[in-house]
Amino acid sequence: MIAGSLVALVTPMLPDGAVDWEALNRLIDFHLAEGTHAIVAVGTSGESPTLSVDEHIQVIARTVDQVAGRIPVIAGTGANSTREAVYLTRLAKDKGADAALLVTPYYNKPTQEGLFQHYTKIADSVDIPQILYNVPGRTCCDLLPDTVDRLASHENIVGLKEATGDLERAREVIERCADRIAIYSGDDATAMKLILMGGKGDISVTANVAPKKMAEMCTAALAGNRELAEKINDQLDSLHNNLFLEANPIPVKWALNQMGLIDAGIRLPLTPLSQKHHEAVHLAMMRAGVI
Repeated sequence: MIAGSLVALVTPMLPDGAVDWEALNRLIDFHLAEGTHAIVAVGTSGESPTLSVDEHIQVIARTVDQVAGRIPVIAGTGANSTREAVYLTRLAKDKGADAALLVTPYYNKPTQEGLFQHYTKIADSVDIPQILYNVPGRTCCDLLPDTVDRLASHENIVGLKEATGDLERAREVIERCADRIAIYSGDDATAMKLILMGGKGDISVTANVAPKKMAEMCTAALAGNRELAEKINDQLDSLHNNLFLEANPIPVKWALNQMGLIDAGIRLPLTPLSQKHHEAVHLAMMRAGVI
């Protein structure tokens, strides 16, 4: 089972928006050195909506190659078309990804039965471990606990990224499904509490900037060491909040640029972090000890 700090890796870009492949390799090496437990390639933080299919698959393939089996690689392969999600998931498997992360179909607003059939179709079609991804604040589509419970018995569905930030929701899903699938936080601000409740880790934006401390916090929480987990999390709390002052990955890309890890590139319709937020993110980075 994949557990711990699973970084939702940004896709580094040059100022003209081209993918910076050399920087991608450097970022991966940075995470390997800092103790990140797994890498999620081409998720929300990886700007999946604006990558072409060829770029999408190339980022996955290059991540797999650079990691070289040292930690798991989870490929973002969700789509609002079931056929497209099957296609991307099959390609990710072919490129050597260890698992797939599948966001709920956005914009279409399917019913719960539609979500059940969507995920069942993908799981039936591609023999790779699959993690469901619920983030209704972005998708206008909420994967409810009853539907997760129905899906959790499929042998290829191994996890849920619950990004609502609702700990009561997380508790219900853990109580109903944790014997069959792993429950991961998708909300850094509440991740420590979710892990202490029985979750298996955090698919994290903050881990881009503070990978070592996120790995240490998740490890402590998984071991049930609340005191140590809280101590580390207190240092990260400002990052958890200020990396969302504008839409992810705008603030985290600015932070990584300030650390000298990536160039300033980001693709429209996303734009660089507004000047008015620079100080808040900078202070959060200082508090976390990353600059």
